[in-house]
Amino acid sequence: MRRRLFGSVRARATLGATLVVAVALLAAGASVLLALRSNLTDQASSEAESSARKVAVSIATGTAPAALELPDGDDTPVQVVDGDGRLLAASEDLERISGTGSSAVRPVTPPVDDDDGGDDDGGDDGGSDRHGGKGKGKGGDDDAYAYGEIADDAEGGKGSATVDGETRDHRFAALEVKNTRQGDLTVYAGASLSAEQSAVGTALTVMLTGFPVLLGVVGAVTWLVTRRALRPVEGIRSEMSAITASQDLARRVPEPATHDEVARLARTTNETLAALETSVERQRRFVADASHELRSPIASLRTQLEVGAAHPELLDVEGAVADTVRLQELAAGLLLLARLDAGERPGEARVDLATLSGEELSQRPAGRVAVRTHLQPVEVAGSRSQLARMVGNLLDNAQRHARSRVDIAVRAEGPWAVVEVGDDGGGVPEAERERIFERFVRLDDARARDDGGAGLGLAIARDVAVRHGGALTVRSSSAGGALFELRLPVAPAA
Repeated sequence: MRRRLFGSVRARATLGATLVVAVALLAAGASVLLALRSNLTDQASSEAESSARKVAVSIATGTAPAALELPDGDDTPVQVVDGDGRLLAASEDLERISGTGSSAVRPVTPPVDDDDGGDDDGGDDGGSDRHGGKGKGKGGDDDAYAYGEIADDAEGGKGSATVDGETRDHRFAALEVKNTRQGDLTVYAGASLSAEQSAVGTALTVMLTGFPVLLGVVGAVTWLVTRRALRPVEGIRSEMSAITASQDLARRVPEPATHDEVARLARTTNETLAALETSVERQRRFVADASHELRSPIASLRTQLEVGAAHPELLDVEGAVADTVRLQELAAGLLLLARLDAGERPGEARVDLATLSGEELSQRPAGRVAVRTHLQPVEVAGSRSQLARMVGNLLDNAQRHARSRVDIAVRAEGPWAVVEVGDDGGGVPEAERERIFERFVRLDDARARDDGGAGLGLAIARDVAVRHGGALTVRSSSAGGALFELRLPVAPAA
């Protein structure tokens, strides 16, 4: 059979772990890049607004646009535009700009300032009234500006600027200065986004380089760890394969000295092997004992038939009939055990145990022992034939071992139907009270052929009781013999 690429648990675990880590790294990397870009962009916006506010303060304090000392265009390109979009001032070496109010790079001729740049301190108060008098600087502080009023907030935008032939992306801030001598002006100041682009590019390169290496490390570590974790499983598999090949159920798989799932699997496997060994050994003993039990009556019957064929007057018809009946009962018992071992369901028929016990007693001829009954109607659910065989086996066992009396009682105790069959015989030694329910087991005083039975009656009775959800136990009776107690669940009300 061709092995699939990911047909092993180790390969699937490695692939799954690598995929999970890859998704996590991609999500984390994207978040880091977005956060980095956002922070650097905000920083550039703040720098642009700060530069624009400085220029605006100069204008508001009376400096003419043409006389402004503007910052270097390489770092912070600045434009001053009037209300009609005309460029009044621009940074040095600024060749082209976009994202502002004017794309022009050469200022127009500034209007003549009659007050010589605002140096006249005297004058009347009309200039202050005429041009706004006061403005607000950054942070909301009230600053007395003689020639303009600065807007509280700056508007942001993105564009590009070309300085000395090099074009870069910038973040621009537009700040209005109202009521100046040139009218309402707008200051555009930019901050380069080169740092942001460089940092994001570097971070992206590091991620693209490091992520594959990290994923390779994760895959390799997962592969090695999974291999080490599954090594006991491979030991269990190989030992099970060897057990199957050798058919030696006495062998056991190795149990790791841990307390994890693999150790529990090994223990459960060994428990299963032990149960299987017990079952197989029981089956072997069953076959051997059945063969032994069948051989004696068959040999006896054959001998009688051969003698009868040669000497008809010597044919023991009664003995032949007895051996045939014994063979028939043994075959019926073996067949019932085979059906029980195969898991035959007991059925759902409602059976009155008192009536069933009376019928079993009526089918037995009056023997050498008296039978005392105390039967109360109580119904159970199950197979009538199996229940009849069980009660009959208990009666046969009691009559076989009783000296003078057999007692049978049927009653209800709460949810249980109880059947008690006792005798005044020798009883069952306490050490043998479980062994007598094994198949083909007969105590020393019951081994003679004349006593009857093949050691299957009590085994069948207990198997039937267990299949019906009940139990069969033995203890000493008040008369000194054995008392077998059968408990079965009472059938629910119809």
